[in-house]
Amino acid sequence: MCRDNYPLPMVIVMWIISEIAAMATDLAEFLGGAIGLSLLMGIPLFWGMAITAIITYAILMLENRGFREMEIVIGVMVAIIGLCYIVELFLAPVDYGEAVKGLLIPSMPDQAALLISVGIIGATVMPHAVFLHSGLTQYRGQARNDTERRTLLRFSNIEVVVALAIAGMVNMAMVIMAAAAFHNGHSEVAEIETAYHTLTPLLGGAAAAVFLVSLLTSGISSSVVGTMAGQMIMQGFVRFSIPIWLRRAVTMVPAFAVIAWGVNPTQALVMSQVVLSIALPVPMLALL
Repeated sequence: MCRDNYPLPMVIVMWIISEIAAMATDLAEFLGGAIGLSLLMGIPLFWGMAITAIITYAILMLENRGFREMEIVIGVMVAIIGLCYIVELFLAPVDYGEAVKGLLIPSMPDQAALLISVGIIGATVMPHAVFLHSGLTQYRGQARNDTERRTLLRFSNIEVVVALAIAGMVNMAMVIMAAAAFHNGHSEVAEIETAYHTLTPLLGGAAAAVFLVSLLTSGISSSVVGTMAGQMIMQGFVRFSIPIWLRRAVTMVPAFAVIAWGVNPTQALVMSQVVLSIALPVPMLALL
């Protein structure tokens, strides 16, 4: 629709920004999954990245059998993530009164909190996912008349709302758990690795293991979604596509570059989510 209704220069700009957003997501989620795997298995981060790449390739190959099977795999992973954080909330000493207060009366203690807040918006909405949801609609079956189109659109809208609601609740659970475990009279925790090693003495080995499982699962599932979204974005904006294995290889380059250059993985992860927030106006424009 964007290709048909906007001037070509504008379409190209929207495509580039949307591709950057998809790659930013892949950077964060691929790194997150690799860190989770390396900590869970006790292997170097590089090998964690290599194994994560193999797993994402295997899931993406399900596309050859249709999108429905891939959607089921992603759905199961999302359910695992949600279950992990439900368990974490039971294990952490959560002050739910303070959590509700923070939800109703938000505060911004410093600039770092502002950066994290902007990143959370990007991580929850994920602008490229809007294009993915739109693109997947064409695989739900062809509408033969206006009534079927309205029905298809209604179910698509419900799916998007439910997906965003689940993402929002999972992110909320993450923030509440982190506040209860790490910022309740304990030292500040700013790294994923530190969070893992701190959880064991605070909440026990089970909490630390559940944390790693959720990190690994969310990283792999979101990385797969980012690759699929990038494919939809390219097909929609420029009517061109590349093999999905090639796109997967290209989008992994920034993550390997971050590690090779010695950039702090956690900081790179946070900044990539800020990039997603900055890119949000593009899919909003596409929805007009």
